Amino acid sequence: MDQNWVKKEGQGESAGGRKPDLYRLDKDMFYVMGIQLERSRLKIAIFDNHNKKVADFKDLFELETGDGLVDHIFEEANKLIETSGIDLDKLLGIGISMPGLVSSKEGRNFTYFIKEEESESLEDILERKFNKPIFILNDAKSACVAESNFGMATNRDNVLVISMDWGIGLGVIIDGKVYEGSSGFAGEFGHIPLVDDGQLCHCGKRGCLETVASGLALTRMAQEGIKAGESTSLNLLSEEDLKNLQPEKIIEAANMGDQFSINILSKVGINLGKGLAILIQLFNPELIILEGKFAKASQFITIPIQQSINTYCMAQLREKTKISLSNLGDDSVLLGSVATVMENIFGKQISLINNS
Repeated sequence: MDQNWVKKEGQGESAGGRKPDLYRLDKDMFYVMGIQLERSRLKIAIFDNHNKKVADFKDLFELETGDGLVDHIFEEANKLIETSGIDLDKLLGIGISMPGLVSSKEGRNFTYFIKEEESESLEDILERKFNKPIFILNDAKSACVAESNFGMATNRDNVLVISMDWGIGLGVIIDGKVYEGSSGFAGEFGHIPLVDDGQLCHCGKRGCLETVASGLALTRMAQEGIKAGESTSLNLLSEEDLKNLQPEKIIEAANMGDQFSINILSKVGINLGKGLAILIQLFNPELIILEGKFAKASQFITIPIQQSINTYCMAQLREKTKISLSNLGDDSVLLGSVATVMENIFGKQISLINNS
């Protein structure tokens, strides 16, 4: 309080005695940057210590290209810091979420950025460039952290968070804590085998869940249907737009009543429901939260998922599990990155105090 970090914020309700004084952090005391890498987009945002977004940036790029992405991220992040006008000394740290096989413990991504981190970890490379604490994590786990801190999983013990984007990610909350596994790789749900001799997955195996229940699967179904002469409003797209078709465009068409888009979303939902039936019987969760691009498909994805779960899951387990759409919106993964930075930095400080 002497240094103006904390200020009094009125009084709370009394439980019978004197009303308690309430305190809170003053605004603009520190900032955290969140960076979200998607398959074809980069999102950067700066949040203040009240988790309010004060600046953001979006850019289209291809994650698959690999070379030069670290420099690109660094340049765009620095531009945002400069244009935001915040004091760099008040930037606490940077959280970076990304797809792929990510080990937060080692600070490495074993799917992307492999060439750029041959001698040192991705986390070390970025810390050297930014001169700030860096924490990297898988995007699905970042969404799970966000749900645990700010969303529907708050104060719940056993929850699964399904990230539905180009791929499928899984975040697991057990006994109120986000579960990472021995190597930090827990949750590679999209790569469980579901279809015998199915499509080749980018992980190298055939028939993964991701090949029939993901943004990649949805766009492939749409492109194949259009080429086969299906009647759909997506036929109005140019050849270039069709080649670069995004899941959001199909979901938008479904919400506008396009029956072809509704049908292929239903196929994706049924396949995803089969996978979720397995998870329900393994984890017996109280809640499954669906987040990501597919959440905007609403009933067009939730109804087929529920129908599939009803078919493939034991009644005693499915009846104890509620399925809900996330209410955190488009910034859920960024919020998870921000929460990760604060948990790590303040956790270390608290440990030092307790051990001194």
